This record gives sequence, structure tokens and C-alpha cells, in this order.
Amino acid sequence: QVQLVESGGGLVQAGGSLRLSCAASGSIFSINVMAWYRQAPGKQRELVALITSGGSTKYADSVKGRFSISRDNAKNTVYLQMNSLKLEDTAVYYCNLLQGGMNYWGKGTLVTVSS
Repeated sequence: QVQLVESGGGLVQAGGSLRLSCAASGSIFSINVMAWYRQAPGKQRELVALITSGGSTKYADSVKGRFSISRDNAKNTVYLQMNSLKLEDTAVYYCNLLQGGMNYWGKGTLVTVSS
């Protein structure tokens, strides 16, 4: 009964910052991968960043140097610190958990970057 709940989305001006959080609950394995994806209207869902339970990270080229993913394993929570936001960062951001060969998704949180 895995549940992922995102928070922290909202409206922000270009150049600003937001921090997204995703709290996982239910049967969470100790070895897993948590990630942030995003989907803008008319575009495919894309991986923004991921972090393994061991702390290894990966970022999309478009966000390297601006975004930072982190996690608190004790809380089963993953964070996405987004700095220097651009208009093209506007999207619904989804939290993802991969464990036991299965993917779980949050409902998403909308990030809107305005000029």
C-alpha cells in the first residue's frame, strides 16, 4: 500500500526557488530509487532527477547545476531543491518510487514559473 504525496509546488517568478517534498508511506523497501519526473503540456514525461537509497544521484541535463535532489531515508522522503527557475521548468512534477521492480507515483504537484 505505497503512497507518495508531493508538496511544495506553486507559483514562482523566474530566477526564484522552490523546494519540493515527497513523503512515501506504506511498505517501503530499504533499497530503492526515488525520483522526480515532470510533464509539461504537450511534452513527454521526463526524468528530472533520481537518487538511490545509497545516495547516488542523476540529473537531467536541463537542470544540472540548478536542481538538487536529496533524501531522508528515515522519513522515506525525497526532496527537490529547485533554484534559478526558468519558464521552461513549468510542469507538473511527479514523485516516483522504484522498488521491487515496481514503480509507484504520486499525484503530482504543479510548478508554475512566471516572468
